[in-house]
Amino acid sequence: MTTETRHTAVVIPTYNNAGTLGNVLEDVLSYGLPVIVVNDGSTDRTAEVLEEFPEVRVVSYPENRGKGFALRTGLAAAAEGERFRYAITLDSDGQHFAGDIPSFLQAVAQHPDSLLIGARNLSADNMPGGNRFANRFSNFWFTLETGLHLGDTQSGFRLYPLRKLAGIRFFTAGYEFELEVIVRAAWRGVRVANIPVNVYYPPEGERVSHFSPLRDFTRISVLNMLFVLVAFGWYWPCKCLKSLTRQHIKRFISDHVTHSKESNGRIAGAVALGVFMGIVPVWGYQMIAAGVLAHLLGLNKVIAIVSSNISIPPVIPFILFGSYAAGGWLLGRPVLLAMDGITFETVKDSLTQYLAGSILFALACALLAGLACFTLLSLFRKPESSVQ
Repeated sequence: MTTETRHTAVVIPTYNNAGTLGNVLEDVLSYGLPVIVVNDGSTDRTAEVLEEFPEVRVVSYPENRGKGFALRTGLAAAAEGERFRYAITLDSDGQHFAGDIPSFLQAVAQHPDSLLIGARNLSADNMPGGNRFANRFSNFWFTLETGLHLGDTQSGFRLYPLRKLAGIRFFTAGYEFELEVIVRAAWRGVRVANIPVNVYYPPEGERVSHFSPLRDFTRISVLNMLFVLVAFGWYWPCKCLKSLTRQHIKRFISDHVTHSKESNGRIAGAVALGVFMGIVPVWGYQMIAAGVLAHLLGLNKVIAIVSSNISIPPVIPFILFGSYAAGGWLLGRPVLLAMDGITFETVKDSLTQYLAGSILFALACALLAGLACFTLLSLFRKPESSVQ
């Protein structure tokens, strides 16, 4: 018995799959791994089937809470007392083959603490067309959000590194959980990879699926939109900053500041422009707008774009409050937001106050940043490095 086998449990969420659950359990138990079944409020014969397997740990609750909630419950049960390091999850509908379990164990032995997703053959003749589209759709957004390329991001046949996921507070409970967990794991630095697995799709008339195309696809789409905002507002900027070394920073300062042929005034102007564009509410286009305007004004585009990154997540609350406060001063309105009596008119007034204040606040911050930059350059920059 390998180390991975001793520290791995199998988690099977199930909801009204009494017809296939017994065969799935028989196949999985033949590999000698502890099994945890989460009975997600089934109303069929699931409880009776589970009574036939006393060696299986069963976690159940009366109402259906969703696949994501069942998975979270099962993973939490496997992580109790740090007994298990890994949890392999597979569906109870008979689509997954227990014979692929050793492949997961071998793969994680080579790359410990990885999150592994079973990659299905998406070109198989019996693969439903909707599944192909949904998986390609999911793969695209996963790459956009994490920079990683996977061939299958939707398979429920997975191996989760429990210790690496400890401390993450997940907030989804439906099918979208399987997206949330891999994106947030990747953001945390966990290796996420595919391994090939087999899959069985019964004839269309025999398929049992609890996936609601309208409800669940909508929830997944909303989650993707949220993750894209977080990715471009936090993950990608932080990743770029972490990749910068001290040598890169010194070279940037040397090329664009200390040994630049531009005057102190023009450098300060680029900084002021970048700060202004980073604060005004053109969300998602700050850097583009800063670069274009710097080009039109003949200012240093690189400095302007870098300066526009003032709106990083830790600073955003101060920018929002400063803009709202400036709008209150400009329009003669109170700064405090009242949470009671919210109406369309109060929301419109608050938005107007913020938008008006953001321009004033951006202008004030830009002037202060430009003045501070010009003062520092005048004091410490060598005169011969600037244009006379």
